[in-house]
Amino acid sequence: MVIITSKYTKPLEVIDSLLAEHRAFLAEYYKQSKFIVSGPQNPRVGGAIIANVGIDEAREIMKKDPFTIHGAAEYSFIEFTPGSHDPRFACFMK
Repeated sequence: MVIITSKYTKPLEVIDSLLAEHRAFLAEYYKQSKFIVSGPQNPRVGGAIIANVGIDEAREIMKKDPFTIHGAAEYSFIEFTPGSHDPRFACFMK
């Protein structure tokens, strides 16, 4: 699993103009069961995603994000192996 965090590099007006494309991008990876949860940070300086993929695949996926393509965000990646989890998350454990 990977925790992906983003930091916006453009004003929120630019982020907002790309939001529909970004959400369509996210929807594709939810459909493929690769993303578990995502959303904006608070305060709104970037976002976060928990992905059920390895770090190399996460990096490749995020290259396709409209925020990346338009230079509107930079991403950081933390890969981890879940050691414990709430039973409700059992379906995400490989």
